[in-house]
Order: sequence, then C-alpha cells, then structure tokens
Amino acid sequence: MRKSIILQFVAALAVLFHSAALHAQITGPELDALVKKGMQQFEVAGVAVAIVKDGKIVYEKGYGVKSVETQSPVDVYTNFQIASNSKAFTTAALSILIDEGKLNWKDKVRTYLPEFKMYNDYVTENFLVEDLLCHRSGLGLGAGDLMDFPDGTNFTIQDKLKFAQYFTPVSDFRTKYDYDNQLYFIAGELIARVSGMSWEKFIQSRILDPLQMRHSYSSLGGMQDKTNLATPHSTETGKMRTIAAFQDQINGAAGGILSNVHDMCAWMMTQLNKGKYGEDLSRQLFTEARQREMWTIHTITGVNPDPRYNQHFGGYGLGWGLGDIKGNMRVSHTGGLPGMLTSVTLIPDIKLGVVILTNTENGGGALFSAVGNTIIDSYLKLDKVDWIERFGKRFTAMKNNGDSVTTAVWNTVAAAKNSKVNAGDYTGIFEDKWFGKVEVFLKDGQLWFKSYRSPKLNGPMQLYKANTFAIKWEYQDMNCDALAMFSLDENGKAVRIKMKGISPNIDFSFDFQDLDLQRIEK
Repeated sequence: MRKSIILQFVAALAVLFHSAALHAQITGPELDALVKKGMQQFEVAGVAVAIVKDGKIVYEKGYGVKSVETQSPVDVYTNFQIASNSKAFTTAALSILIDEGKLNWKDKVRTYLPEFKMYNDYVTENFLVEDLLCHRSGLGLGAGDLMDFPDGTNFTIQDKLKFAQYFTPVSDFRTKYDYDNQLYFIAGELIARVSGMSWEKFIQSRILDPLQMRHSYSSLGGMQDKTNLATPHSTETGKMRTIAAFQDQINGAAGGILSNVHDMCAWMMTQLNKGKYGEDLSRQLFTEARQREMWTIHTITGVNPDPRYNQHFGGYGLGWGLGDIKGNMRVSHTGGLPGMLTSVTLIPDIKLGVVILTNTENGGGALFSAVGNTIIDSYLKLDKVDWIERFGKRFTAMKNNGDSVTTAVWNTVAAAKNSKVNAGDYTGIFEDKWFGKVEVFLKDGQLWFKSYRSPKLNGPMQLYKANTFAIKWEYQDMNCDALAMFSLDENGKAVRIKMKGISPNIDFSFDFQDLDLQRIEK
C-alpha cells in the first residue's frame, strides 16, 4: 500500500529524532557514513537498518535504491525477502500451538505426518517435532536443497516428507550441527495439519496481523501491491544487475516472509518482551516458557574466537542462533535468497535489537555483518573496530580464491575444446532417487544437460578432463556452475553421473554432491 505524504513526513522526522537519541552509542551521522561506506565497498544497491532499545525504536532508515533500474529509494517500509529469518516465525507458530495444547516439542513427527520418512527406521520413528528445527538430523549441510534452488521446481510436500530416506547420514542422529532447510518445510506442513490452515495463513493471521506488522506478508504471492518491494540484485557476472525475485515455495516455513525494518521492530520487541506485545504489553503472542525453549541451545555449534567478545558458548536453539558476548546473551539469525541477504540480532540483557535488510548478492552479507557488529559494539561500549575493513579483506580474499579456482577450470575447458569427444557415449536419461530425471542430449552439436523437475538447471556441457564435463547453467543469478563426472561401462558408455559445484564459494543449497544419477534410458 502506498504511504501518504503525512506518514512519509512523520517517518522523516522520526529518523531525525532517533538519530539524535543515540547519545553515547553510535550516532545517526556515524551510522549514515558507515552504511554508505559499506554500500560502496561491497557494491550493495539498497539497505534498511533499524535499532530497538528499551522497548522503543531508536533508529530506522533506508539507504540506496530498491532497483538500480528505477532508482526508487529504499525507505523504512520497503519490503525485502527476509529468507531464513522466517524460521523464527515458524518456531513461534509452533510455540503458539503448544501454548494452546495442540502439540508438544517432544511429540513424534509421525503422529501428525505419518508419511514422514528418514534414512533409517529408528530415526524415522523417534524424530521429534523439535528435531525439525535445530539442524541435528544427521543429514549433511543443505541436503535436498536442489529441490528448491533454483526456484521454479515442481517438487511437492510429499517429495519432501520422504526425500531423506535416499540420503546417507554424515553424522549420528542428534550429535552434530548441519544447517537444514528441508525439515523446516516439513514443520510448515505440520503447522498446517495441526492448525487446519496453511502455514502462510497461520503466520499472517496469528503473528503478523496481531503484531500490527501491516506491511509484511507471509508469501510473495500474498503481496498484492509490490510498489515498495525491493528488487534483488546480483554482481555474480560482473556489473550489478537486477534479477527476478525468488518465487514462493511449497510453504514459506524455511524462508518465505517479506518484511521491512519498521515492522521487524515490532517482531524484535515482542521477542525482547518475552512474547508480550501491545501498547501496555497486555497481550501475549507466546508464553515466556515457550521463549525459554526457543532460546535454549539444542545443538552445539562453536565459539567466536575473537577475544574481544569473550564468548563461552555457541549453539542453535529453535529457529535462533545462540551465544554470549561480553557476558550478555546473543540471539541472532541471518537469511539469504538470491539477491536478498538479511540479519537480525538481539541482545536481550540490554533490551537491544538490530535488523539489517539488503538487496544485493554477494556484498549484502559482508555489509550487514560489518554494520551489525559496529552497532552492537557501540552499545556494549567496546573499542571501535573498522569492521568494513576487516570484512572487506575477508570478502576480497574469498572472492579472489573462488575466482582463481573457477578461472582455472574454464581455462582448462578452453584448452580442451578441440579434443575429440564421442558425444553419443554420454547422451541418455539418468535418474536420481530423490531428484528425479535429467537428460544429457545433443543440442546443435553441443552436449547439453537439463533437469526434468528443476527447469532452470539446464545448460551446455564442455569437456573439462577425462570423462568430466563443466556445465555453464543458463541460470546465472547465483554462483552454481557445476562439474558432471561420468562413469563408463566396458563399452565406454556412460552409466552414472556424479556432480559437484565448481566454485568453492557456491551456496551450500546447491547440493550437487548428493546426486547419484543412474542411467535408465539410452
């Protein structure tokens, strides 16, 4: 909905007032300069930042543009896809249902989803509701995410309920942290079956609406007026360009919410107020007992080695990353979709919350880290650190390393372009048990790869080495080009394909390494 001129004026006054109200903490002008410097350093089109302290919004402001094509400015109501910061909304939804007596964290998933199946019978039968949410399933990092990345696939919730049976675990059940998206989709389906309404409707009617997050949406499709929607951008191919918004998935439980920094302040304050909200905190979204459960470590992760933070523990709760920082609890999460990178950090002991939303891949992550750390440091009264410089060095080093690897691969491909290849030995239809069919075929004399269930995964194949081919996907919104490694039978005919990403910087959700494609047709 388009804002009125009066609301815009009030928001502008609020920014001026809030800037002055920062007192001993980072000032408004300092934050402006920091964000603008970071945007230039990391090539970010648009950013929105908000800070809540002691139950009030003390700063909120938009920077840059929603789109480099329209040059329309970002404001505090500009919506971004908050990606995995949606996970905490999913755990809040389950908390509401638990408070209503409709289920419990320790209930077995199959009680509500009898089709659910993991990689062995014991894990299947003993998988609890809370196990869906804390990344300790035994599955590897990002297992099964090719069902969603790139978007536009045709996988169903039934596929997701059963996909894990085809995976080999990388660790024993409940012993190791490996970030997972697929089990959150299953949690979304569980919410739908228990509540009798879709995950999207539940989030909208039971969380967003009560908290008066009036400009937030539980799905892209549910957002009718997109005039204040940030456009995602990518710098993957060099010059910054706009890319298409990531489309809605089966449900939004892993990353489907769209919000803005003003509305996210209401969300952060509800968290900081132990589930209470409203003018006089007379209403309760979920009980304090539920919050303690969400903010209890279920899976150990690791400790920040930076001695200035004096961290003693680190882990993952239910939809939140948890740790300590200079004797204060830290509750946080990040989110990432193509061209959308976001961060939420809470320091409950000092009633502080910081949200940063960005619309550019890859620099948005470095920017929200540098800006977020600087803000948190200022409120904890730590000595100043040039986080933009620090993250700038890491960002450049990581990019240079990735570029060197991918350049070497494509140089090898170029050198092999005149090598003789019997293309017919590699063509055919191959199938993976969870990902479905792919086809290798000739297109204008060129070997070509296409996925039947993920239409954006298609592109030309060029000889790399021996029986390995490099695939340059037509989809270039993210860094995801891959190698296809063929196994041949005694007649030199391909019978199997294994795959892996080319760049060391490939997003973990492109889990090509989990595919085992077996020939089913010539």
